[in-house]
Amino acid sequence: MCGRFALYSDYPKLSAALKLTLEEPEQPLTPRYNVPPGTFITAVRRADDEAPLVMDELWWGYRPHWAGDKAPQPINATVEKVATSNYFKGAFARHRCLVPADGWFEWVPVDGKKHPHFLCREDREPLWLAGIWTARADGTPGCAIITEPSRGAAKEIHSRMPLALDAESLEPWLDPHLTDRETIRSVVHHLDVELITHWPVSQAVNKPGEGQGAELINPA
Repeated sequence: MCGRFALYSDYPKLSAALKLTLEEPEQPLTPRYNVPPGTFITAVRRADDEAPLVMDELWWGYRPHWAGDKAPQPINATVEKVATSNYFKGAFARHRCLVPADGWFEWVPVDGKKHPHFLCREDREPLWLAGIWTARADGTPGCAIITEPSRGAAKEIHSRMPLALDAESLEPWLDPHLTDRETIRSVVHHLDVELITHWPVSQAVNKPGEGQGAELINPA
C-alpha cells in the first residue's frame, strides 16, 4: 500500500521533471517529510477535460460526491480493480492525476515490531505516483493513489507499492481524452524497478504529528 510519503522537492524541480506545461501554484510548496492520509496533498491534474494542467491541493481520501457519508474513503486503489470497480472506474477514465513524491514509507515487521523504511529513486529524482480524483460532497477534490504488487527492492519491504510511472507515461496518463482501459494500459508503464532503493529510518516517522524535518528520512 502507500500510506505515508515525503515531498520536499520545490516547484522548479518538479516542473523540470514533469516536462509538461504547468501553471505554477500561487503559494510555494512547503517541504513535507511525513505526509499522512486525511490531509491535503499536492497533485497535478486538470479540473475538466479542457482545463490547463495545474499543481493543485487534493484531499488524500477518495469518496465521490454521489456516495453517502458512510461510504468508504480509501487512500489507495489497486491497479487490479481501479478500471473496473464501480467506485473507481469513472475517475480512472476521466479524472486521473499525478502525485509527486520524493519517496514513501513502509514498515517491516521484525521481532514483533514494525520498523519503517524509506523507499525512493536511487538518483533522488522525484517519483510520479498514479492517482485518481473525484469531487467530494463538499465540492473539494479528493484522491487515491494507485498501488500495484511490489517489484524489485520494494518486495523486500512490503507486498504492494505505489504505481510510479516512467517519464514517457506522464503525458498520456493526464490526457482526459484517453478513456479506454486497454489503450491506457498500452501507453502507460511503471517506472523501471531497478531505480528503486530503500533504507531503514527512525521510529519518529510513526508519529506524523510530531515531526516533519529532513532527519526523518536519514538512515537509522
